[in-house]
Amino acid sequence: MRKRPKFKLRLPSRALILGERTLLMGVLNVTPDSFSDGGKFLDPQQAVDHALEMERQGADLLDLGGESTRPGSTGTSADAELARIVPVLEGLRGRVKIPISVDTRKAEVAEAAIVVGAEIINDVSGLKNDPRIAEVAARHGVPLILMHMRGEPRTMQRAPFAREVMKDVKSGLRASIAIARKAGVRKSQIVIDPGIGFGKSFEQNYELLRRLPEIAKLGYPLLVGTSRKGFLGATLVKDGRPAPPGERMWATAATVTASILSGAHIVRVHDVAEMVLVARASDNVLGAPHNVRLRR
Repeated sequence: MRKRPKFKLRLPSRALILGERTLLMGVLNVTPDSFSDGGKFLDPQQAVDHALEMERQGADLLDLGGESTRPGSTGTSADAELARIVPVLEGLRGRVKIPISVDTRKAEVAEAAIVVGAEIINDVSGLKNDPRIAEVAARHGVPLILMHMRGEPRTMQRAPFAREVMKDVKSGLRASIAIARKAGVRKSQIVIDPGIGFGKSFEQNYELLRRLPEIAKLGYPLLVGTSRKGFLGATLVKDGRPAPPGERMWATAATVTASILSGAHIVRVHDVAEMVLVARASDNVLGAPHNVRLRR
């Protein structure tokens, strides 16, 4: 278990240091059909209130999305996506002190979100859906998160899985990075995400968590999102039924710990207050102590 390398992301408002401690990215889905919290924050004021609550709980970043990419989802128009996220961004302007990432696969949405306050772009398609997102990131000088997804959300959990998941993920991430770099995104502005739950079998998700250090060797900071995902529900099956998303917090905590100990710089979570504590303890295991008071 080696120490995480440090990186610096430059945002319009500040610099983010990655590696000194784990950063918590709070999930804010303003969609009717996300797998865990679909419909809960469709009202802009409820979404704003939840964002501020996650900030109070200790989130370092917020990830705002207006399109569900859960398995089986069929996509959302750019107009609908913007109608969901822009009022939230406007409602948070001047009120939230932590940076906001926009979770989108569309350049048009990314552009508009940055204009109204987003400072990071999180593309779960790794630029496969709309490569122009890289041009938006380069033009505005904002960090770009590139995630690996095998296939499309509608079919990704039904299509054949890769025979060698690590080879597939590393190859896909290298391709995404190449597109971003060609468009002018600086190497220092790229974050990579192995895409847990996106076109992988349940067993492959665990394999990726075990082998995160191999992905870290690509030379970029790592973001990992396991929060409440289906493979955890399958692990916690009871009476022949997977555990529902609301009952997956402890399994999430285990995988968040594993991610941090294997080198994740950022973890994307729903249960911010609880995962802040998990990250704090995990960071101390790594030798990156904070908020520690020991008595002899």
